[in-house]
Amino acid sequence: MKILCIGRNYVEHAKELGNEVPTEPVIFMKPDSAILKGTDFYIPEFSEDIHYELEVVLKISKVGKYISEQNAGQYFDEIGLGIDFTARDLQSKLKEKGLPWELAKAFDGSAVVSDFYQKENFDLKKLNFSLFKNKKEVQNGNTSLMIFSPEKIIAFVSKYFTLKKGDLIFTGTPKGVGKVAEKDVLEGFLEDEKVFDIRIQ
Repeated sequence: MKILCIGRNYVEHAKELGNEVPTEPVIFMKPDSAILKGTDFYIPEFSEDIHYELEVVLKISKVGKYISEQNAGQYFDEIGLGIDFTARDLQSKLKEKGLPWELAKAFDGSAVVSDFYQKENFDLKKLNFSLFKNKKEVQNGNTSLMIFSPEKIIAFVSKYFTLKKGDLIFTGTPKGVGKVAEKDVLEGFLEDEKVFDIRIQ
């Protein structure tokens, strides 16, 4: 199982970090060891600036390669919600040197993944999702604001990687990313349903 992640898929998020708005999907990957076990996230010793990034997650349901955008919807049946935890201080240093982001993005426990839900229960063209930190809303996104839709993402990544059943695709975060601290509580919502509750240690 692999985890494919899309960077800068919302215009306002790209702008808040001072990045150019991409003309094609920005891709990075996380290993399966990045998936957080349980509900406690421990701030790693190598960073003093861990940020939350809330994202809709697609779960691939069958093998595919060179998938057309028109048929891409047939390759996932379920969606969930996740957090791409990012060591922003480390990422900034890597970007300055023109180096890959994996040390800042793919470390153990950096991928929160909720339970998965049948996509037919949602309108994926205008799905609301939100993150609360200590009961205060810090991110509020809607899939209608994606630069690249789930179908475009699947078509693009499948040119380069064979998608297999169980693979996960993090589809990008909206604006509002920010730092976490010990004792913070993060709650993620798909529409009005809470789907995860993470405690920062």
